[in-house]
Amino acid sequence: MVAEHAPPAPLDDAGLARRRRGRNIAMLVILLGLVVLFYAIAMVKMAHHGHAG
Repeated sequence: MVAEHAPPAPLDDAGLARRRRGRNIAMLVILLGLVVLFYAIAMVKMAHHGHAG
C-alpha cells in the first residue's frame, strides 16, 4: 500500500513572493561566493607564477 501525500497548502501571493525572494538572495550569495573564490584562486596563481621565474 502506498500512502498518498496531501498536496501542499496553497500559499498566498505574499508567501510565494517571500519564498522566491529568499531563493534569489541565496543564489546571489552563492554566486558572489564563487566569484570571490575564483578571484582568490587567480590572484594566488598569478602571485605564484611570478615567483617561479
